[in-house]
Amino acid sequence: MTATPDPYAQSDFYKDVPLKRLMAWGVDALLTFMACLVVLPFTAFTGVFFFPLLFLVIGFVYRMITLANGSATWGMRLFAIELRRADGTRFDAGGAFAHTLGYTISWAFFPLQLISIVLMATTERGQGLSDLALGTIMINRRANMR
Repeated sequence: MTATPDPYAQSDFYKDVPLKRLMAWGVDALLTFMACLVVLPFTAFTGVFFFPLLFLVIGFVYRMITLANGSATWGMRLFAIELRRADGTRFDAGGAFAHTLGYTISWAFFPLQLISIVLMATTERGQGLSDLALGTIMINRRANMR
């Protein structure tokens, strides 16, 4: 028995999550690109020759740190979504590393990413491959009640 919200009884947790996830991905990609541009002069501009690797490394570090410190990247926070583990808790450093590694592998082998996108659009909880493998979910963040 998991502590994650039921997609039928608590459907608001999953409402519009695939679209928000896509928009958050766009924001995160832009932030990663901008970070690469900031780092580029510190490589004496040789980073231009290995820019995809630079993007990969900076993106990995950005994603892992932000997931470990709030269970959401800055793009996810902007669109009020977050990742949760199977027991309903937020990510720790190990969970953030595992999810980021799965995400990175999916992008390295693009057919896996296509499968992941289809799964996000068609499964009841909107889970991609990494989510299914790790038992994680992406949900709408609860509103803070004061």
